[in-house]
Amino acid sequence: MAAAQGRLSDGADGMDDAKDTAQGRAGGGLPPVFRAAVDALRTARVRSQVEVEPTPAPQRLAPYAHALEAVVVDGEQELADGRLVLLHDPAGHEAWQGTFRLVTLVRAELEPEMAADPLLPEVCWSWLTGALQARGLGYGEPSGTITRAASHYFGGLAERPAASQIEIRASWTPREGRGGVPDTGGHLAAWCDLLAQVGGLPPAGPGDTSVVTLPQRRGPQSR
Repeated sequence: MAAAQGRLSDGADGMDDAKDTAQGRAGGGLPPVFRAAVDALRTARVRSQVEVEPTPAPQRLAPYAHALEAVVVDGEQELADGRLVLLHDPAGHEAWQGTFRLVTLVRAELEPEMAADPLLPEVCWSWLTGALQARGLGYGEPSGTITRAASHYFGGLAERPAASQIEIRASWTPREGRGGVPDTGGHLAAWCDLLAQVGGLPPAGPGDTSVVTLPQRRGPQSR
């Protein structure tokens, strides 16, 4: 994979309609199960090459939302970037078949020979499902799109080489565990595995010292 071009600036399933990093439309405090799910994200262990930080969350997708963005770095080079949003609707959602949903946008630039591979979309989707399965995570109702785009430059930009990019937009329902709280930390780690794979990094083995705990941040703020 070639370097990704900059940080995310577009939306995924409404991701760019954002106000706060962990908030709800309803008044009062956050539901305990949602707060616990967000706390698990804050204490997750991820690869050191994947830099994760909170980002404003969308408001129109669910009553409660928390969002993270990440970039895969190798030295000074950015290999891939993405955004992960945790949604929660205490009343449940028919399409989700649950009360939580994870929504993601991941993208990276491609080398020309990889961009030409007709099986690339299927392979990229298998990276997502494989990352979840490799960590033994229960999930349901997965859906998404894989988009492969090519850019060619003309006129004043003619000196730029042609570029290709892969974009993964996906969502899935994490299975709820004890107390109705899903293993969001595990899902975040699997998502970082996906980012690393899209960025071209080798898989992290058991006991890999490149796996670190996220820096502690302030807890979710109620609205």
